Amino acid sequence: MTPAPHRSHTDDLLAFIAASPSPYHVVASAAQRLEKAGFRELLGTDDWTGATGGCFVSRAGALIAWYVPEGASAHTPFRIVGTHSDSPNLRIKPAPDTGSSGWRQIGVEIYGGVPLNTWLDRDLGISGRLALRGGPDGTPRSRLVQIDEPLLRVPQLAIHLDRTVNDGVALDRQRHIAPIWALGDPREGELLRLVAAAAGEDPADVLGWDLMLHDVQPPGYLGAEREFVVASRLDNQVSVHAGVTALVDAATGVTEPSFVPVLAAFDHEEVGSGSETGAQSPLLERVLSRSVAARGGSDEDWSRALSGAFCVSADMAHAVHPNYAERHDPDHRPLPNCGPTVKVNVNQRYATDSTGIAMFTAACERAGAPWQPFVSNNAMPCGTSIGPLTAARLGVTTVDVGVPGLSMHSARELCGVKDPAYLAAILGAVMTGN
Repeated sequence: MTPAPHRSHTDDLLAFIAASPSPYHVVASAAQRLEKAGFRELLGTDDWTGATGGCFVSRAGALIAWYVPEGASAHTPFRIVGTHSDSPNLRIKPAPDTGSSGWRQIGVEIYGGVPLNTWLDRDLGISGRLALRGGPDGTPRSRLVQIDEPLLRVPQLAIHLDRTVNDGVALDRQRHIAPIWALGDPREGELLRLVAAAAGEDPADVLGWDLMLHDVQPPGYLGAEREFVVASRLDNQVSVHAGVTALVDAATGVTEPSFVPVLAAFDHEEVGSGSETGAQSPLLERVLSRSVAARGGSDEDWSRALSGAFCVSADMAHAVHPNYAERHDPDHRPLPNCGPTVKVNVNQRYATDSTGIAMFTAACERAGAPWQPFVSNNAMPCGTSIGPLTAARLGVTTVDVGVPGLSMHSARELCGVKDPAYLAAILGAVMTGN
């Protein structure tokens, strides 16, 4: 049997997720794919004059990539896909070695909106980056680390010791979420030694870290006909992967220099985007303005390029939950495998307006892909994403969209097997206008 066209895309998505347990790994995975497609990395300290073709800039957990078609003018409008690289999880504290009652444990902080019960009784590894002693100028080196072994676990209290557990679990974020990993008394520096060894570095050279825990169960398929994807970090690696795929395809398929396609993957969306690598920062604005200047563009060219720009903010969305249907708007109930949703909120939690809807749905038609409308139940608070921040920062028409799924922010999420490929095809149509 010949595999369905969406299956190869989804297989590739699962490989991308497995290789990307932290935002820093997401950026590394995306950069690797872009370089394979002929994109080149530019440093902020480089001279960008004359830089055309495929380029990207990476900074920690953020990446901005773009493709300048041959013959494109300095005022060619941008077609931007905005995403985020981070996911809610447990992050390791600066002094992590702790313990109680004869158990050695690791101290963690809660990052983002985590349903804590989903992290109980799961086999956890460690990933992130180390800041290492650098050269004579004192600039630190950075090294990624990924330990995909069942190293830690946050154990749930047995039902025999809490007969009310099925009436609702009350978890104290400080006392109940410290994972175990060994017996005995805490040993200062033990975690550092283990992580440094995994990275092939001397612990004495480690000056700092950004480390987190991840579920080591690999992503896969679910369902009677394998119609669902189950994985950690679908929010929002589905969108990052689709954006990378669309940009690479755009770079090989552009026949007319109508637009400059752009992918922006920001960090820290799950905690408000207020960082040097978040959507509230000037990172995207500075990169795009430098790309205009690199082609000999003036301030007038920069203003023209923005005036004709369009942004799609791609982030996961909610499918209707069959066990909690009353939590959804009765007339807007997206389902998996029926296309990405277009998110609407009149209070600007999403940036979507009628112009954005028209431009996005026209791209859906060109791509031959379905779409679904989404609006929250009026009695429920509405989420948000980078769309409103990008629209306000750049002053460009923006639409918020996303693949619908269940268990958002859980340690393990679910979406339809077809929707990631639908999203990638639509984003490609947005980027090229084809």
